[in-house]
Amino acid sequence: MDRPQVVTENYANPVTCLFHVLFKAGALVFYILFSLFVKSFVIIFVITVFLAALDFWVVKNVSGRILVGMRWWNEIDDEGNSVWKFECLDGEALARMNKKDSWLFWWTLYLTAAAWIILGIFSLIRLEADYLLVVGVCLTLSLANIVGFTRCNKDAKKNIRGYFEGHAQNAITSRITSTLQSAFGVI
Repeated sequence: MDRPQVVTENYANPVTCLFHVLFKAGALVFYILFSLFVKSFVIIFVITVFLAALDFWVVKNVSGRILVGMRWWNEIDDEGNSVWKFECLDGEALARMNKKDSWLFWWTLYLTAAAWIILGIFSLIRLEADYLLVVGVCLTLSLANIVGFTRCNKDAKKNIRGYFEGHAQNAITSRITSTLQSAFGVI
């Protein structure tokens, strides 16, 4: 008997997905291993924050754009006010984004923040305020990406909805027009 083949969607950008996960895992693994086996706070602080900053930059400027089609940044206007800017693909391009890439992006974004929160709780329990500082910086970077991409995602959902509503409206209008033309013999 022939077994039916299940069609599975592969990652469209496996290299980007790999680096998206590697930078997050790098900061977490380094922090955990070095805080257990090496007691040099300065080395742990500098390298962990450096790895978390690399992760922040890669997510914000590379993997967010490639995996989910979104990008965000913050500018200071002429009056000195902070202005958030969001950029996302149009509705049609967003609808074609790879679901696995998107799934990996969002889950790792949230799981990394959850891991930093758990590590922060452990630092509190062990009464290690200095290590709590490291976790706080890394958690802040993770949360900044979560807030930026979540706000950008709301704009993206509006674009997707607008795209499909526009196509539905065009399809209905086209159908009505063709029905009226055929009913009255107008070609």
